[in-house]
Amino acid sequence: MWRLIGILLAVWLVVTVVGAVIKGLFWLAVVGALFFVVTAALGWNKRRSEVGGGRRALR
Repeated sequence: MWRLIGILLAVWLVVTVVGAVIKGLFWLAVVGALFFVVTAALGWNKRRSEVGGGRRALR
């Protein structure tokens, strides 16, 4: 699963850079950035749930 998330992050980063470099494809940069953020958030959320659910209550 982590490998898939890493590959998706790399693909979205490439799409964002290509969209930013080519002036006519600004929308591609926006879509790539959006997918990058969503994929990173999903990966972070999955990691957090596997580690133990975030913060623990102090006793």
